Amino acid sequence: MKALITWGGWEGHEPEQVATQFQDMLMKKGFHVDVYDTLACFDDAEALTQYALIVPVWTMSDLTKERALNVSHAVSRGTGLAGCHGGMCDAFRTNVLWQFMTGANWVAHPGGDGVRYRVHIVDKTHDTTQGIMDFDVCSEQYYLHVDPANHVLATTQFPTVNWLHSPNGPVDMPVAWTRAWGLGRVYYNALGHKQNVIASGPAYDMIDRGFDWAAAGHALARERQSELATWQSPGNHF
Repeated sequence: MKALITWGGWEGHEPEQVATQFQDMLMKKGFHVDVYDTLACFDDAEALTQYALIVPVWTMSDLTKERALNVSHAVSRGTGLAGCHGGMCDAFRTNVLWQFMTGANWVAHPGGDGVRYRVHIVDKTHDTTQGIMDFDVCSEQYYLHVDPANHVLATTQFPTVNWLHSPNGPVDMPVAWTRAWGLGRVYYNALGHKQNVIASGPAYDMIDRGFDWAAAGHALARERQSELATWQSPGNHF
C-alpha cells in the first residue's frame, strides 16, 4: 500500500519530527511512503486516489479551495485520512471544507503546554482502542469545536484549568474519533503537541492503529464506487 505524508506550517508542533515518526511507523507496516514538505502534492486529485492513506502534518497555514477539493475527492473515493493534534485539526483555519472533512477545528488549549489530564477510552471495542486503558497525559489539552456525527473513541474532561470557559461547567471533550467521508475513513487524535507525547505508550498505539483502520477502507471502497452518486448533489457548496 501507498501512503502520503505532507508536513509544514508552525514549527512549534515539530512537524518534521512528527512526520519522520509517522514515516517510520508506516514503513514498519510495509507501506511505501511518499513524504513532502509542500502542499503541491495535493494538486492532482486523481493521483491522490492511488494512496491508501494521507497523513497531513500541517498547523495553521493556508490551503487553497482547489487543493481541499482534491483531497476531498480522494477521501470520498476511499483514500484514508489520519493525523494528530494541530497537524490535522488546527490546520487551514479558513478552509471550512477541511474542517468538515476532518470533523473539528481547534479553538483553545487553556493552560497551554504542561497541563496534566486524563484520557478516557469510551469505545473499548474499536480496532484502535482494544486493550488500551485510561491514561494520563502532560501536554496541551485541546478544546475543539467538534462535529456531533463523529464516532468518539476517547474523551477528556474540561475544565482542568480555571479560565473563562469554566462557568459553563464540566464537559467531556473528544480526544480521538473516527468518521466517514463518502467511502473514505477519517481518524483523528488530538494528542501530539510535541513529538515525544506520541512517541510511545497508549498515544502511540492509538495512532498506529488509526493509520491501519483508515487505510483499510481504501481496498474496501473499490466495490462501492457506485454509491458515490447517491451522495452528490448539484451546486458548489464550498
